[in-house]
Amino acid sequence: MNLPNPHRTLISVGSNIEPEKNIAQAHEILATEENLIRAATAIKTVPVGYQNQPDFLNTAFLVETASDMETFNAYLKSVEIRIGRVKGPTKSGPRVIDLDIIIWDGVIVHEDYPDKSYVSTPIDELLATLPTDRAEQVT
Repeated sequence: MNLPNPHRTLISVGSNIEPEKNIAQAHEILATEENLIRAATAIKTVPVGYQNQPDFLNTAFLVETASDMETFNAYLKSVEIRIGRVKGPTKSGPRVIDLDIIIWDGVIVHEDYPDKSYVSTPIDELLATLPTDRAEQVT
């Protein structure tokens, strides 16, 4: 897909309810509907906060989109719903899929991402694949 003046974003992806299936479905949707450039290696992580739940599978996607950040974030939330996410009573509880914008056009929009290894490890893997001029633009 060749987009005019695309926005480049790094998305954190996580699931602990049928994670392989749900992350694959998110990948398929974003690859079909947007320009998914690359996915990081998935890592298994223990839950943070509420512990009485299965381990998570976390990864990250590098995506280009013609949408602005607000529209793209709303789109990601609609993808979560299409895959089956229903927000439960526990903020850090089990989830079918979680898609969050971490970096948008080189700007970190989740300031605490370096403190969360389940987010930073896959994101940093993708950052390392970007051309030097792109990687150095992250602020």
